[in-house]
Amino acid sequence: MQQTRRHILEILKDRKEATIDEIVEALSKRIGKITAVTVRHHLEILRGDGLVAAPTVRRRSAPGRPQYVYSLTPQAADYFPNNYQGLASGLLSQIKDQLPPAQVNKILDGLASSMAGDAMIPDAPLDVRLDHVVTYLNGNGYAASWHQTESGEHILSVSNCPYEQVSCSNPELCKMDEHLIRNLIGSPAQRIQWQMDDQESCAFLIKNHQ
Repeated sequence: MQQTRRHILEILKDRKEATIDEIVEALSKRIGKITAVTVRHHLEILRGDGLVAAPTVRRRSAPGRPQYVYSLTPQAADYFPNNYQGLASGLLSQIKDQLPPAQVNKILDGLASSMAGDAMIPDAPLDVRLDHVVTYLNGNGYAASWHQTESGEHILSVSNCPYEQVSCSNPELCKMDEHLIRNLIGSPAQRIQWQMDDQESCAFLIKNHQ
């Protein structure tokens, strides 16, 4: 990301919200003199990227012209350091240490069922359902696609694991993904490829019950 826009994100992260003038003042201390016109230009780009929200009016305690303030969107959190992987790995490790495997799997299956319910996949023919499933999975970082073989079989492929650093030491998450995919599609799904076996993607054979 362009350096000035990165600085603007950092300023808004620190202040929670800021006016154009406040951003200009803070930026000038970091990179030297900069104009309000230039700051507005960068803010519009950041708004277009979905990282800065539309300006809102700041309430004033005294009469005067309204002040418009800018703030970050939830999406902007991805541009700052985090340790989600470490937290997830640590929590899962503690759960596995304190509960028997059957209860661990029950918790993960419950999570998969909850995720599938939130996805709201329509009750429709298999091809339509698969299109919606792929859209949902891609929106959650799975890099999914599906195709139909010459014999008419439906294959769902997933080439990216959104929590790969955790699943490498916790294969239970792969079972959770299988449960998620079965619930999303509403049909049996048999794993026929597995990335943990050094294959290019995870692939599932879908059997249509309709």
